[in-house]
Amino acid sequence: MIDNNLDFDVALYPYELVTYGETGTVFQNWMQYRLIKQYLEKMTDRQTLVVESGHPLGLFRSHEWSPRVIITNALMVGMFDNPEDCEIAEEMGVANYGQMTAGGWMYIGPQGIVHGTYNTLLNAGRLKLGTGSNEDLRGRLFVSSGLGGMSGAQGKAIEIAGGVGVIAEVDPSRIRTRHEQGWVGRVSQNLDEVFDIAKSFIKKIHPVSIAYIGNVVDLLEYIVKKGINVDLLSDQTSCHAPYDGGYCPQGISFEERTRLLETDRGRFKTLVDRSLKRHFELIKALVGRGTYFFDYGNSFMKAVYDAGVTEISKNGIDEKDGFIFPSYVEDIMGPMLFDYGYGPFRWVCLSGMTEDLRKTDKAAMECIDPERRVQDRDNYVWIREAESNRLVVGTKARILYQDAAGRVKTALKFNDMVRNRAVGPIMLGRDHHDTGGTDSPFRETSNIKDGSNVMADMATQCFAGNAARGMTMVSLHNGGGVGIGKAINGGFGLLLDGREETDEIIKTASMWDVMGGVARRAWARNENSIRTCAEYNIENRGTDHITIPFLADEDLVKKTVAGALKTGKTQ
Repeated sequence: MIDNNLDFDVALYPYELVTYGETGTVFQNWMQYRLIKQYLEKMTDRQTLVVESGHPLGLFRSHEWSPRVIITNALMVGMFDNPEDCEIAEEMGVANYGQMTAGGWMYIGPQGIVHGTYNTLLNAGRLKLGTGSNEDLRGRLFVSSGLGGMSGAQGKAIEIAGGVGVIAEVDPSRIRTRHEQGWVGRVSQNLDEVFDIAKSFIKKIHPVSIAYIGNVVDLLEYIVKKGINVDLLSDQTSCHAPYDGGYCPQGISFEERTRLLETDRGRFKTLVDRSLKRHFELIKALVGRGTYFFDYGNSFMKAVYDAGVTEISKNGIDEKDGFIFPSYVEDIMGPMLFDYGYGPFRWVCLSGMTEDLRKTDKAAMECIDPERRVQDRDNYVWIREAESNRLVVGTKARILYQDAAGRVKTALKFNDMVRNRAVGPIMLGRDHHDTGGTDSPFRETSNIKDGSNVMADMATQCFAGNAARGMTMVSLHNGGGVGIGKAINGGFGLLLDGREETDEIIKTASMWDVMGGVARRAWARNENSIRTCAEYNIENRGTDHITIPFLADEDLVKKTVAGALKTGKTQ
């Protein structure tokens, strides 16, 4: 799993141990890599390796049911929990920005986010464009930016969803990689040509993704000037680190951006702020024409706010009440997926054999009832067509947005296949970006409205619960895709080795990993989560019970409070 994170077909800057997101590193240095590999080769099944921000603290006695590896990354003490102090800590060699699955050793290339991007686009069409539950995005135009480690999924996702996508990217090497891998269909640096292609495919009602070699602000200026209709609009530049190269400002080349990062950070910051302000104005113009814009959880709106645009905040003062545009979790993924427990379940065939992946795809499809919910029908179609969509980059892995029951059923099926030697061993995992894996008020928990979106209890409890229930590997990180101080996130890895004991871990840990998050969302009074938890309580009577909120009549509460206040005044 470590070496897959650093595979040259997978990692963004493998020599620098960066897997994705500009700064998401596996370890701080190659000495840590070598020492950890040595520990993993020598350890027994009664030892646990503890890794703190990339540093292998050592092997410690445990037992067979304990995690083999426990990882933490960049867990800063509160008063120092900010990007500036974290950067100092990184320079001192005491902090590692593990992003999510980079430092958690569970990255599977752009496939790791493509199913979520596909789900987001498909459901954005259903919720905002009026497409039917059985329809896709044929004839629709999606515009965004970024073709890096995570954003690289956008081209493939819009094609699978049946639409036409135009994705801006300033780094030609990333476009070249995605084009060679088949993750983007066409490439051009000429905007007239880009939209001639787009219009042609929209007219033919045929999917295509087009990479524009250039700045997204230039792209949006062209669209606004020409009056081009855009159905869906987003952004996936690495705005969790805008002043560290994650956002390339308008008016300079990618090479000039790199030079300024080395020679004149002050000027670079000024250019970034100016570009973000212009970027925001263009988005406003398109939204005014009917385009649906959503923040893709990359801290874009927070970056715009930090650039001095207070207008983007809902209250016009600070960011505590969120922003005027929705995040994709707030509007789409939260209510449609996370609130039910659907999230980025994934597995890796450790044999490296295509045939094993093919067998697990078939087994996973057999575990889905496409008539149960629209989400299950989407999943059925997704896994049925996964191989033909050529999603694999690096190791033989697959992602599937399953709910708790679906994950448990699929994992048990896989473990039985390993037990019967139908396939080799399998590593089960997920993205940290999941129902219960991440606390982040600007992304994963943005559709939690009871005030608890600023708390990190859920992700921490998820991490601790997974360790207690015997997951093979557990991790807890600060930052993720939105930046230091803005999220706490965790993940796991579970080795499916065919043992009956592993079946028990699947039943307890996998169910907890998901339902802990759904339970928290239910307590926040999210309607779909309340219904899901009520059903869970019935199905698991005698073993589990989730606290269900009693929903008071809001009008009655207001009337009662107003009456009490009025009575108090007269006395």
